[in-house]
Amino acid sequence: MRGLPRELPPTAGLPLRLADLRPSRADLAAILAGQLQTPPLQLTCSGTAALLLALRVLHARQPGRSVVVVPAYTCPLVAIAVHQAGLQLRLCDLRPGHFDMDPQALAAACGEDTLAVLPTHLAGRVADVGTALAVAARSEAFVIEDAAQALGARSGGTSVGLRGDVGFFSLAAGKGLSIFEGGLLVSRDASLREALREAAEQQVPHRRAWEARRSVELLGLAALYRPRGLAFAYGRPLRRALRRGDPVAAVGDAFPAGIPLHRVGRWRQAVGANAAGRLPGFLATLERQAKARLARLRAIAGVEVFDDAPDTQGSWPCLLLQLPDERCRDRVLAQLWTRGLGVSRLFIHALPDYAYLADRVPPAPVPNARAFAQRTLTIGNSPWLDAATFERIATVIERAVS
Repeated sequence: MRGLPRELPPTAGLPLRLADLRPSRADLAAILAGQLQTPPLQLTCSGTAALLLALRVLHARQPGRSVVVVPAYTCPLVAIAVHQAGLQLRLCDLRPGHFDMDPQALAAACGEDTLAVLPTHLAGRVADVGTALAVAARSEAFVIEDAAQALGARSGGTSVGLRGDVGFFSLAAGKGLSIFEGGLLVSRDASLREALREAAEQQVPHRRAWEARRSVELLGLAALYRPRGLAFAYGRPLRRALRRGDPVAAVGDAFPAGIPLHRVGRWRQAVGANAAGRLPGFLATLERQAKARLARLRAIAGVEVFDDAPDTQGSWPCLLLQLPDERCRDRVLAQLWTRGLGVSRLFIHALPDYAYLADRVPPAPVPNARAFAQRTLTIGNSPWLDAATFERIATVIERAVS
């Protein structure tokens, strides 16, 4: 067994145990609402499905509006959800050197046709929701917090997702707690929560084939989400994609055109509920590990490490770094991306640069988003990343920038 390959994950997910697979009547959404101290959470079959339902409900409240303003650097699934909802995507460029939307660009993007604005909590870091709220209020638009990558993050002592009108989280593989695919909807507004519940009741069918598929995939996640199993399930496909020059496939940025909607079965809910008791301790471990390693990375001249903004406490699935330029970033990736160390990229492109999204994403001049895509990389924050391996990664980065 000693000679078998190992692969560290690019983001830190809570490993499942055999005992988690036992049936249970526990309510996963209620357990997580208690942990996060939120109003009741609504379980969905994916984070993207949660966004799709939110868009449909908000559009029913303001049917004369059809524009959804999103950061120009975000998950391609956001564009797919907006398109499937029958709405129009409008891109907002980022602040220079940051993942937040630029305030001036956001003000210019919002108007009487704007239905919603989507500030995005990226890689566990808490986004500037306050600016989005202020700009959206001037246009009487809604704010949807994209917290897909920030389960457990807090702002002002309160869970993210609650400052906007609606928020959503992801329970996909590698997103903290996972039922392979799943999502959560939240709103502080009781009438919106009821509208979201009714929409799910009316629009989301029982689809046994999809639930059977997700259950098999969850069993695979339980078996293979370990360093040796990931070498087969994640490492091999990654290296094959990079050998054929397809970084979009390597990071999993290529998605189908449609978002499946189906109800989450009782067994997958039980698996998540059984594992959820370990989630607070797991998130605390990730935070301690990340905070202990930030100083080493900050000491490297030319490297910016994204940390918590004032009065926020993010989650830490990975460490998000920005290097001086694209060539420097690529020197690091050339040495580390295929070595099984959990070093990767978040999203390959700004949204207008995905060829397969050309029919859903309008062309737009978004230089800051493109620069962010070209200069950033991530280091997985899994507890399996030991101190010696982390130092190896830091040394490669240090030499690349110097």
